[in-house]
Amino acid sequence: MQSLELRERLIKATLFAATMVSVVAALSIFALLLYFSLPLFSIEGLRTVISWEWRPFSGHFGIMPMMVGSLLLSTGALLIACPAGIGICAFISVLAPGRFARPVSAIVHYMTSIPTVIYGFVSIFLLVPLIRDWLDKGTGLSLLTATITLSLLILPTIVLVYSAYIREKDKELKLTGAALGFSKSQYFLFILFPLTKKGLIIASILGFGRAVGDTLISLMLAGNTPLVPQSIFDSIRTLTSHIALVIATDSQSTFYHSVFAAGLLLFILMTAINIIIRKIGNSSQ
Repeated sequence: MQSLELRERLIKATLFAATMVSVVAALSIFALLLYFSLPLFSIEGLRTVISWEWRPFSGHFGIMPMMVGSLLLSTGALLIACPAGIGICAFISVLAPGRFARPVSAIVHYMTSIPTVIYGFVSIFLLVPLIRDWLDKGTGLSLLTATITLSLLILPTIVLVYSAYIREKDKELKLTGAALGFSKSQYFLFILFPLTKKGLIIASILGFGRAVGDTLISLMLAGNTPLVPQSIFDSIRTLTSHIALVIATDSQSTFYHSVFAAGLLLFILMTAINIIIRKIGNSSQ
């Protein structure tokens, strides 16, 4: 009995320590970004950074086009991946027989192990020529190309998280659907899907977080033009690729400090989005 109590205390202490490490790590990252952004915290400094122009050799270090690029790319990828994820989850969890569902599930699991750079390479040789030559739209390195590729990258995250939630609810609700005489598609559409919205929101949060934080796809496929796009065929630059590009070429000037402002903005943006989506999730319960 004492051994059991000791084990429970040890587990609680370990979980508490892990939680504190996570909190301290998050606060440390925020403090680091804030510290290195301090040189820009003046009226003139903020005016140059929170602006729409990135022309560093003229003294304009605006990061707003990159913020818009990040939001457009991540939101677009989520809008493509989310419906596809719902369909795949319905197929492998409810609609398909086991002999068809298992291979599809195995492919989705395998997609999580593919390095991001492979998605980028494949898109450069398949998707970029398609958009450049067949659609006759610029170089092919565009918001649309990056959005489609990024949606494939975040799709397994959404599917794995949401399908796990569906399986748990399915155990509770399967008999209800059978008692009402629903077909499998009716059961998913009218019972399972409305009662698993929270799982879908959680999966979307994780998928959106991965999309915002990804660097390679936008770096390889979005064209890296620091301008607000006028169409889906225009090039964009995201905050993450902007940070990577600037740090790779500079470590001393105002360029360098502006990337910490970009990182701080990205940190605050992700925190705000998570809070908003979690409030939506709580209100839907």
